[in-house]
Order: sequence, then structure tokens, then C-alpha cells
Amino acid sequence: MKILAFVDLHGNLTALSDIARKAKKADVVVCAGDLSTFESNIDYLMYKLDKTEKPVMIIPGNHESEEMVEFLCKKSKNIIYLEKRHYEIGNYLFIGNSGNGFARNDPDFAKGTKRLVARIEQKRREYKGSLKYVLVVHAAPYKTKLDWIAGSHNGNRTVRSFIEKTKPELVVCGHLHENAGKQDKIGKSIIVNPGAHGKIISL
Repeated sequence: MKILAFVDLHGNLTALSDIARKAKKADVVVCAGDLSTFESNIDYLMYKLDKTEKPVMIIPGNHESEEMVEFLCKKSKNIIYLEKRHYEIGNYLFIGNSGNGFARNDPDFAKGTKRLVARIEQKRREYKGSLKYVLVVHAAPYKTKLDWIAGSHNGNRTVRSFIEKTKPELVVCGHLHENAGKQDKIGKSIIVNPGAHGKIISL
């Protein structure tokens, strides 16, 4: 599967055009939050994403409310609201939870993903080792190349613990713009900040 992942668009129409162009070569699109800047023009941005006519999974970032993103997803044909939910395509399982990008520890993240752990384990048993599990978060996990700014690690420890526990094949995250385009690993999990212009990842 070819996944077009992007994050931190913040209303950049040039970047959105790049996403629309790259989407033609992808099977699915994943947005890890901050599509807008404080929800400015978010209805138009969501409309343009919907026009890609590919399944688009999205979570809110710190610039959007869960309520607004979920409302606009319901009005869309192809956009799937992934926050604290899962979406399945064959043996591919996508799970989303934005996480607090400004916090080192996030009890709400742990609470919001608790019930999803059982789903991950259920699908792993069902697919007998062939499951491809993708975690979509906004906050960068702690102590990686993707959370290193101003000479220190500033990521989310709760997100990292969840990755260590559930072992996704791929983690898409963002929030820290300085690290757009960077990639790292936690165990065997590949962690990617695809940036606003997006990156196609084969999985």
C-alpha cells in the first residue's frame, strides 16, 4: 500500500496542491493534524482534500477542535475522522489519537487509546502476523530525531510508551515544524514527520 502522509499544512495552498498531485499516486491519504491555522478556511481545505477522491484519514492538531474536524468529516464523501478511532482496509489497521504536542505526559492520550489496544491485538490474531498497523498522532514521541529542538528532546513520553507497547509498523506525526521530513525508529517502528508537502510511504 502507498500511503501519502502529511502534517502541519496550516492552510498553505501551495502545499495542498502538492498533496492533491501526489494523491494520484497513493492508495490512501493520512493527515496528522494542523490542516489549518486556528480553523481559518478549514471548510475549504477539507473540501479540497475530499476532491482527491481517495480515502483521507485525518486527526485534529492543536489548531483544530475535535468537534469541528468531526463535523466536517461527516459532510465529506471521502474523509474519515480517525481521532480515537480505527479504520481498516484489508490487513491494514489505522489508529489515530492526536496527543498533546505541548505536554511531556498525556493522561488523555492514554485514556483515549486504551480501548484500541484490544482491537490491535484482535486484528493481529486474525491476520496471524500479516497485520500492518499504522499509528497517526500529532505529537512527536519523546527522545527521537523528531522531537529534538533547541538542544533538547521535547516530545511526548506517553506517545512513546504507547508505541513501545503496541509496536506499529509506521507512526505518522508532526507538530514540531523544525523536524519536517525527518525519520527515526523506536524499536522496529518507523517514525515519520512528513511535513506539509507530504511524503508517499510504501508499506
